[in-house]
Amino acid sequence: MRTARICAALFALVLPGVAAAQPASPSGAAVYKQSCAGCHETAIPRMPNRAALGKMSPEHIESELAAFSMRRQGAKLSPAERRAVAEFLTGRPAGSYRAPIALIPKSAYCTATSTGGDPFSGASWNGWGINLQNTRHQSAAAAGLTAADVPRLKLKWSFGFAGASASGSQVTVIGNRLFVGSRNGVMYSLDRQTGCLVWAFEADAGTRSTPVVVQDGKAATLYFGDSHAQVYALDAATGALKWKVKVEEHPDAMITGAVVVHNGRIYVPVSSLEEGTAAMATYECCTFRGSVLALDASSGKQQWKTYTIPRPAQPVGKNSAGTQLHAPSGAAVWSAPALDPERNRLYITTGDSYSSPAAPESDAIMALAMDSGKVLWTRQTLPGDAWNTGCFGSNPTEKVNCPSNAGPDYDFGSSPALVTSPGGQRVLLAGQKSGVMFGINPDTGDVLWKTQAGEGGVLGGIEWGFSTDGTLAYAALSSAMEKKPGEAGGLVAINVADGSRRWSAPPAANTCAGRQGCNTAQPAAVSSIPGVIFSGALDGHFRAYDSSNGKVLLDVNTTDEYDTVNGVPARGGSINGPGATVAGGMVFVNSGYSTIGFMPGNVLLAFSVDGK
Repeated sequence: MRTARICAALFALVLPGVAAAQPASPSGAAVYKQSCAGCHETAIPRMPNRAALGKMSPEHIESELAAFSMRRQGAKLSPAERRAVAEFLTGRPAGSYRAPIALIPKSAYCTATSTGGDPFSGASWNGWGINLQNTRHQSAAAAGLTAADVPRLKLKWSFGFAGASASGSQVTVIGNRLFVGSRNGVMYSLDRQTGCLVWAFEADAGTRSTPVVVQDGKAATLYFGDSHAQVYALDAATGALKWKVKVEEHPDAMITGAVVVHNGRIYVPVSSLEEGTAAMATYECCTFRGSVLALDASSGKQQWKTYTIPRPAQPVGKNSAGTQLHAPSGAAVWSAPALDPERNRLYITTGDSYSSPAAPESDAIMALAMDSGKVLWTRQTLPGDAWNTGCFGSNPTEKVNCPSNAGPDYDFGSSPALVTSPGGQRVLLAGQKSGVMFGINPDTGDVLWKTQAGEGGVLGGIEWGFSTDGTLAYAALSSAMEKKPGEAGGLVAINVADGSRRWSAPPAANTCAGRQGCNTAQPAAVSSIPGVIFSGALDGHFRAYDSSNGKVLLDVNTTDEYDTVNGVPARGGSINGPGATVAGGMVFVNSGYSTIGFMPGNVLLAFSVDGK
């Protein structure tokens, strides 16, 4: 969709001496009842109820309606109506809204003496998976931490995301600079040691796309994508915009995965919100196709674009409401590609189809040529998985766009990872929401092994990412909708050579005590260093595990209120999406994820040994 429509104020022409009537302020209660309650007052999974909405910030609700997950639904509302319903739901007085950057106190910014030296010199965690292979495993030297250090980690500083109620991107660290994007569109550059704000850049829409930095001599450029399917290039030192380019025109297109940069070329994964738009009975479901693009890093000029589904959607009949349906659709690319430059290979995983018949490229692992985008092979792991959020409806009227013989929604949300096993065999790893971890021959696409790591589900299995040290793959398990607190979650270590289990850790004890939006599921991406695995959970706990046996080394409850270094009121909540970033003796984790009804929060936490 793009940004929601911009409504111009219309002034009536009046006779001389007659005052123009001022438009009445919209009623937030009336807007909610007419446009929102039909979904949010019913027990639809993945739909925040009235109480959950009330815990969000009004700025967050406005940004969701205007430019993020609810932008299709919010398009029929004027800016005043979006503000009114946000203030009604949260209890914030009318007229209190300000843009996210305007909410940041001036005292949050670094002074000339608060930073020094070369800001980009030192250890790094650059992008989603650290390296081109997406292993999410940090070396001991770059981590600056040992397994013995981890139990002594203490909070060093906290930073509040102004106007947000859900975490945005994963943190990228380059030397003494930290970069992180927010759900309401602000990209921040912070001093790693102190958390003071170097600069802030306001994008056109929210960003979940992990920023990536490329250095060329003393110059450094920051790249990321937003929820309007736009890619940005910023001066990493100042935040100045170098260029911005839109990579997909479909109204629901967005970029959730990190871009990957190599040898002057940016590889961009494209996903979408159409799976959610399909819940609207009048929507002509569905026409989006996932894609990957290559852009010139210096200019943003497109070099090639490959759709995951090579065939554009065609009419395939009508739903029971008489609305035209289309297929094939879907196969979004939710996550960062893995690259193998020596073999000119790029690997991606794809999501499910949104309409029937399901595309053979959905729920698949694919290999493309880096120089041309040519598809080299496709390995579908689950045929026939056509699903959208219309399938959540409680009656036939609400389910009109749900595909016949709907699939289980077992798509891939996590990136593939390329490793070489201890025996010298190259293995492409892929974790699916079905709970299955696959070992794939990266040259042919043949399945070498597959292991059922946990149960699948709409929010089940392996959600946002696993980590691998080349010997073992470490996967956290979700089942957030399928299991109760204390039953959902857990961690599994799998041998990359043959798929056999090395060990498994059970779900954590129930820590929720009836709190709304709380679960022990662990859908967030996993990160690791030698001897340690880091995993966050929807109960707000951030845990470190012994990589040899799965025993807990550290357990931090992040669901507190924090006195942040930037003066923005903040608290923690559910941990989902991005995983921990570890570099230079510090660990960084986002806490808060109000999306689909989990516990809201808006804080970035920085840990170091003894908090020093």
